[in-house]
Amino acid sequence: MITINNEPKAYTPIFLGTTQHSLRLSLQILIMVGMKLNDEIVETYNVTVSAIELGQLPNIGNEIAIDEITGSELSGFKAKLKQSDAQMQNTASTELAKLVDLKNVGRYQLLKGKNIMTQDMNTLEFDANNLKYVRQILNASQDSLAKRLKITRQTVNRFETGEQKISNKFLDKLLGAYPELAESIEVQFDWVSLTFPDLTSKQVIADVLRLQENLFLERPTSQNFYTREMAFAGEKNIYIQDFAPVKNPETQAVDQKFGTTLYLTGKGTRLFEKALLEQSMNWHDFFAKARLYRGHLTRLDIAINDKWGLLDMNELVKALQEKRFWSKSKSYAVHGNVDDGWTVDFGKSPFVIRAYDKHKEQANKGYDTDVKTRVELELHQDKAEYVLDEWLNNDEKLVSITFDILYTYLWFTNGKIGDQQLKSDAVRDEIEATVEPMPAWSLLTALGKKMKFVREPKKQSVERIEKWVLQSVVPSLAVLKKTGHWHEIIEAINTVELSAEHEKLVMATTKNAITQASKQLNINFEKPTKKYNEDDEQGKRA
Repeated sequence: MITINNEPKAYTPIFLGTTQHSLRLSLQILIMVGMKLNDEIVETYNVTVSAIELGQLPNIGNEIAIDEITGSELSGFKAKLKQSDAQMQNTASTELAKLVDLKNVGRYQLLKGKNIMTQDMNTLEFDANNLKYVRQILNASQDSLAKRLKITRQTVNRFETGEQKISNKFLDKLLGAYPELAESIEVQFDWVSLTFPDLTSKQVIADVLRLQENLFLERPTSQNFYTREMAFAGEKNIYIQDFAPVKNPETQAVDQKFGTTLYLTGKGTRLFEKALLEQSMNWHDFFAKARLYRGHLTRLDIAINDKWGLLDMNELVKALQEKRFWSKSKSYAVHGNVDDGWTVDFGKSPFVIRAYDKHKEQANKGYDTDVKTRVELELHQDKAEYVLDEWLNNDEKLVSITFDILYTYLWFTNGKIGDQQLKSDAVRDEIEATVEPMPAWSLLTALGKKMKFVREPKKQSVERIEKWVLQSVVPSLAVLKKTGHWHEIIEAINTVELSAEHEKLVMATTKNAITQASKQLNINFEKPTKKYNEDDEQGKRA
């Protein structure tokens, strides 16, 4: 039961997400609340609530303790929470102090713990041990390395003994001399989802994505409290969910509820990168634009692709079994096996670090990839927003932010970490000072910030259908051909009626241009796929 403008309603308030994310001086935030009746969301409100009263945000879809909503669409709605004066008195001062700390926090306020509102991120520098390990995997002596870099062997030796500090200039020179090392690690987005409280799905397609609406299939859905879904090419790679318009039977007026969520899956991000290329935009431009429409990240996956095979998943799993690792999260899980590939997860939503054998995963699906091992940062809600804040509001590159997070939250060692070390007040410092790091993990985190954040635009394709036909259907077709039934097959193919999903897939596959901006551009996507360095100005070709 809730009171809306003094009128009791038999609704259950459901939290649908935040729509304003920077705390104002009044410590008020704007959230979206759905009114649930008989297991359906019948109304939604964007309401202002006290951040002090609200405390920690509930999960999307959970009930929220709102007692009363007052206001109007014109002046805005305000909500009062079910909380006693005594509770308020006991918690207000401490919560206010925490919120003030949050407002004043400096670099990398992201990924705060439940009891710690602010946190500094650690940064790892490329050191002497990293250089020795690079020489080892390059199979290069000090002499050959020195000749390649056009420096003396004595200089290399001073770097490796720690007598001379390794500079950024030297590291750039090293990567320039060994391109296979410079291209061994890449960072890219692998999942993006955004909520837009004031838009419909068609407005997101037209104004935010700027894609051609006729390439989307409209269909009903009951997922995530929504009633309508718009799917690019009829597939769940790029899709938007919102509320379908409802006609009032008495007045015949059409009621359109606002609020929508955009989903870009792993494949969807690659497809949308084609659209970004057609519009001469990069991800940075897109997210800045999305925020103009009050877009809020609900999930962001950042993938670190190890193309060299620097990380060995068997070694990482062995390190877990032997307690040769430290994680800021207390929870971890191991899945898979040696033959099919391992996956290890650290943490739970809203922040997970995941490492897995990407090459074996793709091979099991019948695909090939040049990525050996992948490490993912899966960030939800505010954790994703904090990363985006840091990237958009500062000069820091996304790769630097990504590897600083990785180094701060996960560390592997060559030796076992003792129980006493884990009980130390400064656990991480104690471990790094006394236990030798795992060379591959140390190099990954130190070298990673010098790698590229890339876009890899791809066209919509029917590759999965073709692969299935080749593997499962062609042998049967060969039998029919040899037994004289080929004519019937050809006739059936020519007369079959495609579903709406298949029609959209055909259209999206055959159309070279998918955006509204493509009419002014001349981009040949028949050429081999190229990657684009996101950090270059205007997304110039890498």
